[in-house]
Amino acid sequence: MLSESDILFAIYIAIPAYVANAFPTLFRGGPPIDLGRRFTDGERILGDNKTLRGLAFGLLCGLLATVAEALFFSQELLLLGGLVSAGALSGDLLGAFIKRRMRLQPGAPFPLLDQLDFVLGALLLSYPVHRPSLGTVLVIVISTPPIHLLANFIAYRLGVKKNWW
Repeated sequence: MLSESDILFAIYIAIPAYVANAFPTLFRGGPPIDLGRRFTDGERILGDNKTLRGLAFGLLCGLLATVAEALFFSQELLLLGGLVSAGALSGDLLGAFIKRRMRLQPGAPFPLLDQLDFVLGALLLSYPVHRPSLGTVLVIVISTPPIHLLANFIAYRLGVKKNWW
């Protein structure tokens, strides 16, 4: 059975992870992170959609969400939220790397990888500071795909994203 602390820590982790993952879309453009380089398979390492500007603003916005959490709840969340934000962006980049290895075009759907790569990265990078319970992980993993799809659909309808997924 889920405890109140499972749900609270899921929220503490989800907010900076979701914010860090969402905001690069709003600040896209500029040089790609991979600088146009190709991996040993001849494909781009990450592609044009993963930019330095998006990475920087995603991290900044995730950190701002973390500061807001710390102000409202506990300053102990600062380190956790910082790691969660960086982990979310790292997980998303790993997802893009995997999709390029599979020769999928940027923006092509990859169910579950697209919805979970960033939260799994957030959980992994924050693990040394906070080892989430199984309940916390389940709350995050089960709730993230529908939330992610809904957020993407809204961004698509607003013209922020090219695809609804």
